[in-house]
Amino acid sequence: MLSPWACKSKTVHCFACWLHSKTSLEFPLKSVVSLCESPKAAKILANLVVIGSGILARALVQAYHQALANASKSGVAQETVQNIRRGSKIMPELEARHILGVTEHSSWEEILQKYDNLFEQNAKNGSFYLQSKVHRAKECLESVY
Repeated sequence: MLSPWACKSKTVHCFACWLHSKTSLEFPLKSVVSLCESPKAAKILANLVVIGSGILARALVQAYHQALANASKSGVAQETVQNIRRGSKIMPELEARHILGVTEHSSWEEILQKYDNLFEQNAKNGSFYLQSKVHRAKECLESVY
């Protein structure tokens, strides 16, 4: 087995020596040492690293832009952006009353009854978005009562 420090320079752990130490590839020591000492080999390896890094960076940027495009198509992402712009995720009282279908003169028991009814209906039909809106409306009105 070739030592990973087979290079004569002993300052840089070259790729060929590392590859030989990590694999069971058998090739003559002379070819490894000559490859390690060759300035062309070092230049080629450096170019490969630089080119590979550039390709990876472009792929990551492209994936990020695609994720932004996909997120902007869904309504939940748009609502999140609006909430961030508003600086608050608190629902207005009027909107909460419209969602639950109650008036300003409704009692807390009536609000809870409407909430339970709407929450259970949306749980059965599988609309998590509407279910969360109903829950947020009840939270908003809890602070009023």
